[in-house]
Amino acid sequence: MPQNQYIEESYRRNGRRFDHEERLRKKRAREPKKISKMAGKLRGIKAKLFAKKRYTEKATMKKTIKAHQEKDAKTKDADEVKGGAVPAYLMDREMIKRTKVLSNMIKQKRKEKAGKWQVPIPKVKAMTEDEMFKIMRSGKRKRKMWKRVVNKISFVGDSFTRKPPKFEKYIRPSALRMKKAHVTHPELKMTFCLDMVSVKKNPQSALYTSLGVITKGTIIEVNVSELGLVTQTGKVIWAKYAQVTNNPDVDGCINALLLV
Repeated sequence: MPQNQYIEESYRRNGRRFDHEERLRKKRAREPKKISKMAGKLRGIKAKLFAKKRYTEKATMKKTIKAHQEKDAKTKDADEVKGGAVPAYLMDREMIKRTKVLSNMIKQKRKEKAGKWQVPIPKVKAMTEDEMFKIMRSGKRKRKMWKRVVNKISFVGDSFTRKPPKFEKYIRPSALRMKKAHVTHPELKMTFCLDMVSVKKNPQSALYTSLGVITKGTIIEVNVSELGLVTQTGKVIWAKYAQVTNNPDVDGCINALLLV
């Protein structure tokens, strides 16, 4: 059993307190007062950062509520009776009022923006910093230890240029860089060797995402122009997201599943 799941294991074996739900409800009820008190006490840069965080949370909540309210529905106007005679060719039609409809493409874009994908691997094992990086000693007497060598497979773009040695903290070895991935299409049941465009999100950390480190569960963007995929409007899809399903540093290649 992983060391970080002992609390969940205890709940599973012994259960929770008999008043757990009630305590949780009271804690949630106290939350707004606690936030309000904190907002009143904070000063300076901390207050600015806190206000920015709260603003983002509120904006996200409003967007979510609005998205739920905009339903793809049709409602009949039973009560509404229009004056005047109705033409013969309109007699058999129902008087339908269409509410605001969000197209599938806009919904898909919203989901991608929010980062909510239906992924094959929703949870991955957490990695320690020792697994990810190796300390590289530098300086005349090798006493400086601020440099790190990335131990995992990484992706670097074509326009990448290394920084001067004195300013480069994270070193990505050339032998551990990859530009192609074996992507499987779930509906076609076929695998294609495609070029990678970028690393969208690494579930381990935002730092690994910015470094382009690829581990199991990472969302990568691949060039699918060769597959000939098109949108509903007939435009060619150049790139799509895929999730890495293997451990690239162990297997020596990147296997991924296309997110359709």
